Amino acid sequence: MRVDEKNSREIATQIKDKKLVEERRSQIVDCAVKLFIKHGYHKTTTRMLARETGLSIGSLYEYITTKDDVLYLVCMAIHNAVDSALHEAMERSSLLGGRESLKNIIREYFLVCNRMSDHVLLMYQVTHLLPVERQNIVLESELGITALFIDSMQQLKKNGKLILDDDTINLIGHNISVIGHTWAFRRWYFCRNFTIDQYIEKQTEFIMGFLPETIE
Repeated sequence: MRVDEKNSREIATQIKDKKLVEERRSQIVDCAVKLFIKHGYHKTTTRMLARETGLSIGSLYEYITTKDDVLYLVCMAIHNAVDSALHEAMERSSLLGGRESLKNIIREYFLVCNRMSDHVLLMYQVTHLLPVERQNIVLESELGITALFIDSMQQLKKNGKLILDDDTINLIGHNISVIGHTWAFRRWYFCRNFTIDQYIEKQTEFIMGFLPETIE
């Protein structure tokens, strides 16, 4: 996963080559995700991380200062990956227009949650371990993803395709976000009874049922 330069700037480094810093930190994040999922955050040591990345301990600390730095980069990289996938879906869906566009965005979001189900679960397990200031940044990023659903519904309302008040639109936007995450939380059950496509179809039908159209 790619580490965003904006998030990366918040972590001190003596390395002047920004491209190299971004590449190394992306490498560290990818290895950290594997280790955190396999061993848990607390049982993963910086020595294990250095070995997994192929860096010496000294080299590792040229790019991060603490294990909290790694955790923060992991959380933000996961959000960036989801956000990028959703923006790409929105660009493709813009040609569909109306409610079909929203359905397609929801579908792409659920597919991302399926592909990154381990990552989503990891996020919920470890975000609270971050210092409060960084927790707030991660949570704001989560709200930014939810805002994409809210904005899509607001556009439908603006175009006369939806009759809901702003508070309800806001609530449904958060519901969409959580329903996507629910696949990751309870996939042990859902996978016994649904394919991801069936889950998407039924949940999208459920969500769209709360979005009454205006009378033409």
